[in-house]
Amino acid sequence: MSSGPVTVGVEALDVYGGSAWISADDLAEGRGLDRARVKNLMLSGRSVALPFEDPVTHAVNAAKGLLDDLDPAVRDRIEVVLVATESGVDYSKSIASYVHRHLELPERCRLLEVKQACYAATAALQLATGYLASGASPGARVLLIATDVGLADERAEYAELATGSGAVALLLSERPDVLALDLGAFGLHSFETMDTARPGPDTEFADADLSLVAYLECTVRSFADYSRRVADVRLDETFDHLVFHTPFAGMVRAAHRRAMREFTGLDPAATAADFTRRVEPGLRYPAQVGNLFSGSLYLALAGLVDELPATARESRVGLFSYGSGCSSEFLSGTLGEAARDTVAARKIGPRLAARRRLGFAEYRELLPYGQACLLPRRHLTLDPHPEWRPAAGGRGPLLALRGIDDYHRRYDWI
Repeated sequence: MSSGPVTVGVEALDVYGGSAWISADDLAEGRGLDRARVKNLMLSGRSVALPFEDPVTHAVNAAKGLLDDLDPAVRDRIEVVLVATESGVDYSKSIASYVHRHLELPERCRLLEVKQACYAATAALQLATGYLASGASPGARVLLIATDVGLADERAEYAELATGSGAVALLLSERPDVLALDLGAFGLHSFETMDTARPGPDTEFADADLSLVAYLECTVRSFADYSRRVADVRLDETFDHLVFHTPFAGMVRAAHRRAMREFTGLDPAATAADFTRRVEPGLRYPAQVGNLFSGSLYLALAGLVDELPATARESRVGLFSYGSGCSSEFLSGTLGEAARDTVAARKIGPRLAARRRLGFAEYRELLPYGQACLLPRRHLTLDPHPEWRPAAGGRGPLLALRGIDDYHRRYDWI
């Protein structure tokens, strides 16, 4: 067992924002939605799952490049694989087992799938942090992946524009080059509500008004609990940056405004300036990808880090995580001096820009495939059409779902 203080957090992260996307304007026009309301969502587009993509392929494609760049000795120290998802493909078998296999990770590994709507990745992060900080296995790494497939269609109305597909991979360790977590500094707020749910593998339910109320309530109550646990905290002064779970940027703006009104004396103009300075840099990638569910907070974190200036030094960040149903947490940490270069090496922005843009007719044709990818099937054969292969965005081979035999999913690299 180790003695003395330990530093734990995010050593590296990467994002898979899908191979294809549709612009918010094209989708809104196709659905006949009010452009003024669409503008308030602050979205440029959303990712779209192709027929050979599912939560397993998203997870593997998010993590592969990051792991390929690791020293083999470091890769061999991955002892835990945690997958946070509300898009499970089996009621018993964990997605983590598929991920472990196709990433060719060490056999000396704990595998676990975690579910609590969009909060699941943060719950898994805290579980992993406790394991690493305990000193039970010095030098160990934990691979945490948040992966999901959006099921929204025209029945979701405006929420359809904000529902993305993809994954975020985090490598956690005692060398947190990206984000060193403040151990023991957190605030919690949870209660039961039916704001969103997935009562079946191809059915998604959302009460937009109830979800907004719950999100705003959890924002202020989790920070209030953080303030009770951590001395001398001021929302307007303690943190250089604020990062939120981002279903869409307009929701984040409302939460920031509510929290600033409750915990600070800033007037509306100063609050708006604060949003632009401390929050808006983290909204760039969510605006292009849409809501990545439990990966959404960490997609926003990636966007923030990629927006840091070249001269950036260590800075404090506050993070708000929310999951429907509901559970929430406010936590914090320090972005290290190596954070910007570490995340920039993943080339997340250029890869998002290289995705294939879909027209509305193509999108509508593809939508049923994404909605059906979670259905239990005994047999299925898929042939990833060559026309989709350039959509990889120049990142090399992608894992693709090729078929299902006796409920066992088969994957291959394309």
